[in-house]
Amino acid sequence: MTTPMIETDVAIVGAGPAGLFAVFELGMLKLSSVLVDALGEVGGQCAALYPEKPIYDIPAHPALHAGALVAHLEAQIKPFDAPRLLGQRVEALAGHAGAFMLRTDQGATISCRAVVIAAGAGAFGPNRPPLAGLAAYEASGAVQYYVRRREDFRGRHVVIAGGGDSAVDWALALQDVAAEIHVVHRRPKFRAAPETAAQLDDAARAGRVSMVIPYQLHALHGMDGALTGVEVADLDGNTRMLQADRLLPFFGLSMELGPIADWGVDLERHHVRVTPATCETNIPGVFAIGDVATYPGKLKLILQGFSEAAMAAHAIHPIARPGEALHFEYSTTSGVPS
Repeated sequence: MTTPMIETDVAIVGAGPAGLFAVFELGMLKLSSVLVDALGEVGGQCAALYPEKPIYDIPAHPALHAGALVAHLEAQIKPFDAPRLLGQRVEALAGHAGAFMLRTDQGATISCRAVVIAAGAGAFGPNRPPLAGLAAYEASGAVQYYVRRREDFRGRHVVIAGGGDSAVDWALALQDVAAEIHVVHRRPKFRAAPETAAQLDDAARAGRVSMVIPYQLHALHGMDGALTGVEVADLDGNTRMLQADRLLPFFGLSMELGPIADWGVDLERHHVRVTPATCETNIPGVFAIGDVATYPGKLKLILQGFSEAAMAAHAIHPIARPGEALHFEYSTTSGVPS
């Protein structure tokens, strides 16, 4: 069976929040787009890793769960009817500004005038702790690297390992759900936002969370994938056993750009360098937005990814519509193009 070619103005590689909003910004300029993502659903890390995690820095939303943010973005771009190639990875890029050709690992071909890389953290996966028998506990769900539903941890004895934002955020989010929470970290100082770190200290003083410091994971105990305890060790090798039926190791994500790294874009520590004013890479017609893009002063915030989507869309217009004047209008005046 021959896979049909998709013809569009812009191919967006990555369907996280920045990629979804790029559909809207392009659509407002009457430019068509297609979304391609290696995941089987849109939303990127927000959908795959923490759909129930609250986000506090989305304008006009004092607090918004990541899954709700993705749902709102999907509703916002619905009028533009952008095709989606999900569960597919872009393998090859050829051509030049105004005439690019992309091919996915599933055989789909996209003809487009510009490309937007919105790949977030790239192809991401968890950094796993080096513990014997880990795979069996992963398979049973006793060891998890992402929290998708808080209710899955109701009444559980949970050990959370790590010292970053994820460890602190989920210790706070699960304190009223889990029967018991132990937070294991190798030093007293956490690499989390000061406000949430202070909230964790308050929870520990109130007895809602147990701080196991300075310790690190040492061994898992149980049988046939059923976890009964997590053994931890201090810096002197002294061990301690924690009752646990769930372990959440938050040691960050391993980031891999995959084939994008071979396209010839300038890279800096696994991120794509762009011109700040346009988000264009060193390859004319190829842009990068969101967490994958880097430039002086870059902030890894969702709202900055939204701004970059708007800047890239306006920079793409003369490529997709050469010779056509762009008369900028506010959405309150123009409405949403049909």
